[in-house]
Amino acid sequence: MTVQITIKLFASLNRFTPVSSDNYPIEPGTTVNNLLKQLGIPEDEIKLIFINGIKSDFASALLGGERVGVFPPVGGG
Repeated sequence: MTVQITIKLFASLNRFTPVSSDNYPIEPGTTVNNLLKQLGIPEDEIKLIFINGIKSDFASALLGGERVGVFPPVGGG
């Protein structure tokens, strides 16, 4: 059984956004780490992960219906 999540990738990570980002299919229990590997995003390009607006991490499990936001490190000076 698959469920859907919404994926939002910000700034330089936008290039990894899948076509189905509003209804991305996953297996329940998929971790954020596995999701990001599926999308081909290198771990060192990820700084912050939010699930439903709450700061999360790579080990967080997704059950379906979540909004996942991922941010790269921010440069500047």
